Amino acid sequence: MTESAVEQETHYRIALVEDDDGDALLVEELLYDTELPHTLVRCRTLAEARVQLMARHFDCVLLDLHLPDALGLGTVEAIQRTDTHAAVIVLTGLAESHAGVDALAAGAQDYLVKGKVDADLLQRAVRYAVQRKQAERASADLQVGRLRAQENARLERGLLPTPILSTASVTATSRYLPGREQALLGGDFLDVVQTDDGQVHAIIGDVSGHGPDAAALGVCLRIAWRALTLGGHRGRRLLHLLEQIHTAERTGSDLFTTCTLITLDPATATVTLHLVGHHEPLLVGPAGAEVVAAPHGIALGIVPGLGQWPSTTVPLPPDGALIAYTDGLIEGYEGDAGARLGVDGLLRILDETREADPGKHLDQLIGRVRGLNAERHTDDLAILRLDWTALRASGPGDQRTVPAQSYGRAGKR
Repeated sequence: MTESAVEQETHYRIALVEDDDGDALLVEELLYDTELPHTLVRCRTLAEARVQLMARHFDCVLLDLHLPDALGLGTVEAIQRTDTHAAVIVLTGLAESHAGVDALAAGAQDYLVKGKVDADLLQRAVRYAVQRKQAERASADLQVGRLRAQENARLERGLLPTPILSTASVTATSRYLPGREQALLGGDFLDVVQTDDGQVHAIIGDVSGHGPDAAALGVCLRIAWRALTLGGHRGRRLLHLLEQIHTAERTGSDLFTTCTLITLDPATATVTLHLVGHHEPLLVGPAGAEVVAAPHGIALGIVPGLGQWPSTTVPLPPDGALIAYTDGLIEGYEGDAGARLGVDGLLRILDETREADPGKHLDQLIGRVRGLNAERHTDDLAILRLDWTALRASGPGDQRTVPAQSYGRAGKR
């Protein structure tokens, strides 16, 4: 399509802010002579113009700087505060052409000197001012996107840190997928550390909501968990401290956090879980994937101070993996039938994906889930996979605290 064809299809909505009837009539006649498809709305005061700008969309504002209720460059600034989308063309008198230059510095897209304007000049001024305004907005949006990406990268480093592991027998692999098209981070977080006693501690959590507030709270809880765990705090005491931090740092009383605490002990070949309103993890062994059944406690922040958070210790096979995840992995749809994927659907996918490499396995898993959901994911998605090899209980004194049937498929517990 040629430029002239595009212009013929463009309809310009123009606001003329001019209190002088003679000058207003001249502008109206010039616009008519331009043959630009347009709708013109006349305003005599700044207050009237602001009402019109807030009520409907305009492409361009032809603005006189001398109005009954406004004078000078403050008029340009008032228009810009009212409507950031419309281009502004300032109308100046013959004796004040310098005011037009000052108006450009104040943010106007162009200026015209009354008495020196013909139809062709006015047509070009309107067209180019609107195009410049659109280019300025596109550039500003691009800059905002870059700043958001940089902020998200910093937050992501806080949500998904490098694990602290000193043993080769246990490895940690994780993946994170934002739930928004603009990659806006939410509050999903995870971490893994190994303490001097050889135990491997992990957390995966999900702060309710999306955006910088949820992400910041997730970073705060993740850092607090790492510091408290390395400082020797465990179990319920650790969770009470995390809830105190959650309550103090959250921006609204409606924010809550679900999480799972994992303590893997290579010496006894066991794992201890605390489920804080969170999903049970999955055990992946030679026979396939199973749900690790465990009782739940309430999420952090729901009823501060009343959480009990029971612990569950279960035996581990010599070789295997534990997969913990946030609800973004299972809340999507399973195809076009409208049914949610759920835990059973996730187990089926795990049985069908037998990639040995943990990272590739998680990538395949996410790919299958997103494919079934037709890329309709709206919630954040975080997965943590802990793999171990050659675990052996150190002696007869290390008894397994629950029977093997603690593992089970969803719906069979």
